[in-house]
Amino acid sequence: MTKTVEYIFDFAGPNGYLAWYPLKEIVERTGAKLVVTPVLLGGMHKLTGNSPPMMRDADVKGKVAYASLEFNRFLDRHGMTRFTIPKAFPFNSILLQRVLVAAADEEERQALVDALLPAVWERGLNCGDVDAVAAELAAAGFDAQRLLEATQGPEVKQRLIDNTEGAVARGTFGIPTYFVGEEMWFGKERLAQIEEYLGGGKP
Repeated sequence: MTKTVEYIFDFAGPNGYLAWYPLKEIVERTGAKLVVTPVLLGGMHKLTGNSPPMMRDADVKGKVAYASLEFNRFLDRHGMTRFTIPKAFPFNSILLQRVLVAAADEEERQALVDALLPAVWERGLNCGDVDAVAAELAAAGFDAQRLLEATQGPEVKQRLIDNTEGAVARGTFGIPTYFVGEEMWFGKERLAQIEEYLGGGKP
């Protein structure tokens, strides 16, 4: 039976960018199925009492510097030479997250992630600028009007809230988080463990 990897995702988390590309390679190598669940990282933090590592660990001597070292090691290991931290970081990702929820199906949702991740984390897209987001969507071949109009609908707004609350209820506290069935992993450092599990290993 084909296993499904559920990716709990928000554009707002830089590690969401880093994990996306190797995760897709793992799914392809193992023959697994990938699904993306859009959530709000800010809402998740409020529900769990979590906070961004640079804030949470600011007073721990050496920890933020080491996290930066590991972050850059990951970029180098995977050849992610175009990654940059946007000037407006941290930023509100609610518009982009609603766009993902509004996708017609899973195929379009993943295509949107493929198109918008580089826009955000390589070219510094202003995620709150509706016109800029519309231009990016149109340039990538999407029906920008359909998607952006849908983001204002109550069903899309509520589904994003429900996704976030549902993920937290299952144990999620940050991005990137992955589920295979009831098994959960957190962090880009767990990707090798996920691949081993998909190949028949223990979680």
